[in-house]
Amino acid sequence: MLDLNRRPRMGLLLISPERFASIGEGTARGSYRERKEAEAAWMVKDASAIAEVTFTGITWTREDVQRSIDAFTASKVDYVLAIYLSWAEDFAWIRFLRDMPECPVLFCHRMRDQIDLKDTHDDDEFAEYLCCGGLVGSLEASGSIKRLERKMLATFAGTWTQVMQRAKRFGMAARARALLRQSTFGLLACMNEVMWSTYVDTYALFRDIGPEMRFLSVAELEDMVNSVTEDDARVTMERIASQYEVLPNVDRDKFLASVRASMGMERMAEKHDLDLLVLNDIDTVLFQHIGLRPGFWPTHPGVKTMVVPEGDIGSGVAFAVLKLLGGEHVNYIEPFHVDLPNGSFDAGHAGPNDYTDSRGKCKISSDVRFAKTQWKYAGAPFAWYVFPEGRKTMLHCSEQTGKFQLVATQVEATHTEHFLATYSHSHFKPVGEDCTTLFSKLLDRGVTQHYCITDGDLIPAVQDLAMMLGCDFEEV
Repeated sequence: MLDLNRRPRMGLLLISPERFASIGEGTARGSYRERKEAEAAWMVKDASAIAEVTFTGITWTREDVQRSIDAFTASKVDYVLAIYLSWAEDFAWIRFLRDMPECPVLFCHRMRDQIDLKDTHDDDEFAEYLCCGGLVGSLEASGSIKRLERKMLATFAGTWTQVMQRAKRFGMAARARALLRQSTFGLLACMNEVMWSTYVDTYALFRDIGPEMRFLSVAELEDMVNSVTEDDARVTMERIASQYEVLPNVDRDKFLASVRASMGMERMAEKHDLDLLVLNDIDTVLFQHIGLRPGFWPTHPGVKTMVVPEGDIGSGVAFAVLKLLGGEHVNYIEPFHVDLPNGSFDAGHAGPNDYTDSRGKCKISSDVRFAKTQWKYAGAPFAWYVFPEGRKTMLHCSEQTGKFQLVATQVEATHTEHFLATYSHSHFKPVGEDCTTLFSKLLDRGVTQHYCITDGDLIPAVQDLAMMLGCDFEEV
């Protein structure tokens, strides 16, 4: 499974001209080479605070370029941060753009916080003048960026503090891209036959986004559920019951069955080394064989597999993107209706939803939506959860016009008590616009009903990742 705690891996490419190296020798601040090596040293130190850095020394020559490329490739860097330390011949940069294997590249111009040049007739001052000439080199380099048309390359100009902030965000997106390409998704057991707009091409999923897809059967899930002993399931059930209020409508035998099914689902996902499971939890075959839909994912803190419902692979991508970009807890919603007088909308979702963030409110309740069905465990309970209050990134993913799209917005989860039976839920307010504007934009864009939410503003990082994946992106 993916290591969600690993740091981004940066390759640091710092370019300088060999012809300047000896200028300033014997002056108070040393030669150009000495000044640039000192500058590189603190750049490496600062960059190491945001990433694991691979740096082979300043790039002066053709051989230096190749050495950096070889080191970056061997270290499997997620991205390269490239900076001209002053003006430099562009042969090094052009070779890098041509020969570096495909990976995200952030090309930055560092603006000095201040420049205090005096009479450059003085050798010491003249050397410093040359050291300050990064803008010349950066502008020259920009022409080659256009001519070589390298994919996954972004540019930025700002102070060193701003460069580090931009590189941190870019690095998180590049790390997410790398992890997606190592990931494995599972589909249990099919896409949702009543929601055709959620269908995606699983070959394109692998080609464009990265995950390998495995197709799992309800028969195997049934075997895994049966392998969970009643004693193990009861211990887990009692622990969950001790943490949350259990409502009077909960049948204890059905509670046990729901916990047991959830544990079986998690164990099957672990067996197949799944990073994310797309569960079609309204499939009649699931109800016929399991008698319910699992209602307690995750059953313990050690569960690593992410789970999304209703057979929607695109929403699984959105979930994974938020998780990989740093979302501690990610939840799954669909907007139900707009409350015009209050300028808000109600949203949530039935089925598996992470209920373990202590800032939210959780009760154990009967699944009343299925309480009157003929299934074996009709009305089996689930974790009925109200999402934590605060600013959220709301993200959608689906495949439209042959490409995946990531559509993002900011919403505020407001104070809410439990009121929507069967659904984990909350009240939400769009940030910076009203509900009419937000949903008009979404309808015009062409989306589906499924969205994922997590704390904070991850939209800039989502936009970076969309560029790296070749996805369409829109902030609405």
